[in-house]
Amino acid sequence: MPNVFIAGATGYLGRHLCAEYKRRGFHVTALVRNAKTAGNLDADRLVEAQATRPETLTGLMTGMDLAVSALGITRQKDGLNYRDVDYRANLNLLREAERAGVTRFAYVHVLNADKMRDVPGVAAKIAFVDALQASTIASTVIAPSGFFSDMSDFLTMAKGGRVWLFGAGDHKINPIHGADLASTTADATTAGTAWLDVGGPEVFTHNALAHLAFDALHRPARITHLPDALRLLAVRVVPALTPKHIGEPARFFLTAMGMDMVGACHGTHTLADHFAAQARAE
Repeated sequence: MPNVFIAGATGYLGRHLCAEYKRRGFHVTALVRNAKTAGNLDADRLVEAQATRPETLTGLMTGMDLAVSALGITRQKDGLNYRDVDYRANLNLLREAERAGVTRFAYVHVLNADKMRDVPGVAAKIAFVDALQASTIASTVIAPSGFFSDMSDFLTMAKGGRVWLFGAGDHKINPIHGADLASTTADATTAGTAWLDVGGPEVFTHNALAHLAFDALHRPARITHLPDALRLLAVRVVPALTPKHIGEPARFFLTAMGMDMVGACHGTHTLADHFAAQARAE
């Protein structure tokens, strides 16, 4: 039975990764900060450690065949920033994997990172990927376009009665469900794939996403297009006028909204079903 070590296991994607590798017959070791608050993880073993503190990782990857990291932060908290977690904590994991003789290290990155190098969270991820690819360990980098959960802003706006878009609304994206991304990641690590730009099975324009959100609510679509110059202004101004935990995620969102985010189509889950389930849950 192959052994996999999963970091970021209690996050949205991490939980799907644990379940998927377990389903495929792996012995799953999940890294958690606190086992008592980890909830129900589909893992064979939980290990408590702080990836930001390398001394707590010593020996945890002994006997592992594969390490998979979905570790990162979307909101800065606990005094930690992107460089602390997305770069340094993942680098600590990589160094421990090297010492333990792990065969392959997989990392969940972000699509179009090279076009967003000035975004702090993306810059930290790029720095880690550079270190990973320089390592002696074989690597797999998975670069998703975005999650279904990232599309919730469209549904939120639609519930408010109007969706606001920048420019013509014709940029494209194919977001992916966490379960589909976990399955694709497992396929890639098994096949020894070095890099995969990945998205869900359907490609949408931003206009189409807005219509899909209104359809889920059974409401007529009301869409307002703002000049793209406002988005470009907001990219510069919002981080300067808001706390980092708000401004830096907003900077990523606003930057990504100005480009196509389309990866290779994978998976079976549909965004229409996701929106419909969210609408019913309200």
